[in-house]
Amino acid sequence: MAGLMNELVSGVVKSVLKEILKKTGSRAATKRQKRQARSATTGRFKKATAKRAARPAKKQVSRRRTVASRSKTR
Repeated sequence: MAGLMNELVSGVVKSVLKEILKKTGSRAATKRQKRQARSATTGRFKKATAKRAARPAKKQVSRRRTVASRSKTR
């Protein structure tokens, strides 16, 4: 009887530990998929057009807040 209870408890503990360990770890954010555009006339998928070259990002300029803007409640 004691062996049966011991086996039952160890089985439950093992399954709980397995479940906990399965959920840990880094998860990357899922990437969104763009919808394929369909042609208005034929209804078939359009071929991907050539992309424009992306402009480099502008340097961010910090703006100093004035005393008046600091005193306003946000």
